[in-house]
Amino acid sequence: MTVAVTGGKGGTGKSTVAVNLAVALASTGYRVVLADLDVEGSVDHLLLKVGLKVVRPIKVPIPFIDYGGCTACEACTSVCDTGALVSVKGGKPFLIPRLCSGCGACFYVCRFGAIRRGWRVIGEVSAGKARFGDNALTLVSGRLREGEEHVAPAVVAAREEAISLAREEGADFLVIDTAAGTGIAVSQALSTADLVLAVTEPTPLGAHDLDAILELTSKLGVRTWVVVNKHGLAPENIVARVVSKYGVPVVARVPYSDEVVHAYVGGEPLVLREGSVAGQELRALASTVASIVSARGA
Repeated sequence: MTVAVTGGKGGTGKSTVAVNLAVALASTGYRVVLADLDVEGSVDHLLLKVGLKVVRPIKVPIPFIDYGGCTACEACTSVCDTGALVSVKGGKPFLIPRLCSGCGACFYVCRFGAIRRGWRVIGEVSAGKARFGDNALTLVSGRLREGEEHVAPAVVAAREEAISLAREEGADFLVIDTAAGTGIAVSQALSTADLVLAVTEPTPLGAHDLDAILELTSKLGVRTWVVVNKHGLAPENIVARVVSKYGVPVVARVPYSDEVVHAYVGGEPLVLREGSVAGQELRALASTVASIVSARGA
């Protein structure tokens, strides 16, 4: 089962929920793969104190122009929607590599075979094991190199690596930690999910962005639950209105407390802390998620 943890805005506690959900499931005996698909700001390895090793580079196609065969017809520059291929009128095109998304349109429109396909590395997929007592989980983390602009290929590469490892290990759960927002990188991360946990907070910004993420998941047709983090920080009536609008349930309320901050800074999952109220709520969330698998097997 694939569970994606997302949130419309940054800072709601999305990664805290994703990491603790994965650890809680693994600590009860489930085989779990956690995929950190926030490729511009991956932090799950820090929250778990996991050492990562590069599994493979993330590559995108890049055009190499054979100027001997180029007729300066400008077909390639006309289809390049990122401005990576540029030409002065009457001149031959040149490439700005960082702007190239690797879409490949230029390869197909060149009628003279003057464009050859090469590759450019834009990031890496890494993996490692998080161990706690007799249990463990596998972490897959995607990272986009500094200065790179095209996030979606990195998300897809890390997602596919995580899916492959989950199959290889016979995982019961693949937990995906997405980036913030509702852009294509988030849509790609959510596209294979069986269940989405939308993390929000009881603030006007939290409610506004929860509305955006619920609109996205409704269009994707993915079953969605809401997790209210920082519960008690403020009245939740504004969040309640958004939840009612989309008819989705609130399945957990993680209290606002210093222990959450201390656990985050110390790299200690809340669900492993004895007597942690927030940890207890997150363990209950994991039990609720696990009940779906139990119901399927019944």
